[in-house]
Amino acid sequence: MGSYLLPLGAVLIWSVNTVVSKLAADSISAAEIGFFRWVVAAILFTPFVLPGIWRQRAAIKPLLGRITVLGVLGMVAYQSLAYYAAHYTTATHMGIIGSLTPMMVMALAVFLLGQPLTRGGVWGSLLAIVGVALVVSSGQLEKLASEGLNLGDAMMLLAMLAYAIYNILLKRWPMPALKTVQLLYLQILVAVVVQFPLYLFSPKTGLNAGNLSLVGYAGIMASIAAPLLWMKAVQTLGPGRSSMFFNLIPVFTALVAFAWLDEPLALYHLSGGVMTIGGLLLAELWKTPLRAQPVLDCRPKAAD
Repeated sequence: MGSYLLPLGAVLIWSVNTVVSKLAADSISAAEIGFFRWVVAAILFTPFVLPGIWRQRAAIKPLLGRITVLGVLGMVAYQSLAYYAAHYTTATHMGIIGSLTPMMVMALAVFLLGQPLTRGGVWGSLLAIVGVALVVSSGQLEKLASEGLNLGDAMMLLAMLAYAIYNILLKRWPMPALKTVQLLYLQILVAVVVQFPLYLFSPKTGLNAGNLSLVGYAGIMASIAAPLLWMKAVQTLGPGRSSMFFNLIPVFTALVAFAWLDEPLALYHLSGGVMTIGGLLLAELWKTPLRAQPVLDCRPKAAD
């Protein structure tokens, strides 16, 4: 039971951070909060983690390529795209789109990890996709067909795809030489380096009383606490079982956004959210292979 508290805690923190991202859109630029959050995390981690990293530098050197890829996908692409998406869509939309991550993980696992395709995976994917389409089209699927996604929803989809790939690689590239906190710290350093040019050449608002708490939450809770919980969950439960907790993101996010931002809850939010979560549960619970495996006839053949 304790293992399930790991992804649950991470998802709860990220749900609140989705609302924080929406609030930040009006008080600090996406490039600034995207950079400052990782600087805060790096400063807090460095005194405790850097000495151990330095002692293990010979063992870490061959892993730097993989660590860089993980940092770019999980810390830069996923987080930065979400901040930019917050300028163009609602926190509720971001939460519901975020719940597609498990489906993306399962799809990628079929191609990259060789996991068998199941009937639940196919039908659940279709149901979840229709549910998300219902939400992002504000209940008007014909409008989505004619106009396409808005920019914020499209950015959020790309963000979740990056994070799905991150989850697969995190499982496929085990690094037993590194503790979870060390691996996270190195990815944070990658994020600081990669985000710096974007911060340097972007318009700046500056830190002030209105956005300092938002940066603090993003830098401590969303950048340290949640990733630590999540990485431990993936290592303990695996990417598939852990990612199912993303089902709770639309519920948590919609409730927090309703209470904090006064975002309206419409019938299409409820319908689309139920379809999305239902599709994900269908994919998780209906494990019948799409193609039945041939049964080998092991009976001895009669002699001619």
